[in-house]
Amino acid sequence: MNALIKDLEKALLRDLQKLEDEIRLYADDETLWKKTVGINNPAGNLCLHLCGNLQHFIGHVLGKSTYQRNRTFEFECPFLPREKLLAEIHQTRLTIAEYLPRVQEAELDREYPIKVFQEPMSTRLFLLHLATHLNYHLGQINYHRRLIGQP
Repeated sequence: MNALIKDLEKALLRDLQKLEDEIRLYADDETLWKKTVGINNPAGNLCLHLCGNLQHFIGHVLGKSTYQRNRTFEFECPFLPREKLLAEIHQTRLTIAEYLPRVQEAELDREYPIKVFQEPMSTRLFLLHLATHLNYHLGQINYHRRLIGQP
């Protein structure tokens, strides 16, 4: 396995564990979905978004899994119990572990199979983007949790 892929897999799995830890720190299911002034995307929605994002772009696009993303639902879902969110994180871990190691070295320098942003980019750059995207929203979840008074 390519060293970059191996490192990305390790980082993504580590940060998905951090996502699970953050979700578990909320006192109850309701606070995961609490909106506050200036925060329209609470932890529950961001968790769904992160899981959908990784399962779609790594599992479905690169790995040809049957996963069907519903991005609108990720941001509009008003409530799911914590256990459903934890199940999504678990499935996302399985997706990363199954499909990311299948990415071949030659694929990294090729254009990512679908156009995601305004300009095409290499698969290598897009995979790095996915890792930083996870961390960006993980920080927002941590901030949201502390902002609403969770330990």
